[in-house]
Amino acid sequence: MRELDSTDLRLLSLLQYDCKLSNKELADKLGITATPVLLRKRKLEELGYIKQYIAVVDRNKVDLSLVAFTNVQLSVHSTEAMAIFEKKMMELREVQECHHLTGSYDYLLKIVLKDMNAYHHFIRDKLAPLPNIKTLQSSFVMTEVKMEMSYILPDQ
Repeated sequence: MRELDSTDLRLLSLLQYDCKLSNKELADKLGITATPVLLRKRKLEELGYIKQYIAVVDRNKVDLSLVAFTNVQLSVHSTEAMAIFEKKMMELREVQECHHLTGSYDYLLKIVLKDMNAYHHFIRDKLAPLPNIKTLQSSFVMTEVKMEMSYILPDQ
């Protein structure tokens, strides 16, 4: 990976907040012309700094009001067992995030669903039946105080 200069970092910051900005708008904000912006964006994409462009959907407006954070403890901690679990998490659309942790639990899942009934079915039919699940412990979001989709990038 190449080192990013301050213009690359500023470009990434701008794109995190609004990836719909045109190259001209980005160029104006960066104090350069549109062609270098296009070239920098392509290079950042090729090098994997930009993974994808997405629309952040208001989940409540599409009837996905339940968010659960579920701690998972596995019975077996072999590399193969963890790889099987992680592969399955990648397949489950309800699982928005899966983090391998230190501490008492092995994984933390962020699960988004319509309601408690949908959560019940998800746990009963999809998560709990998986081999190697020892313990599940869930907490439910009452109020989403902050949800940030961007990172604070280092200054150059």
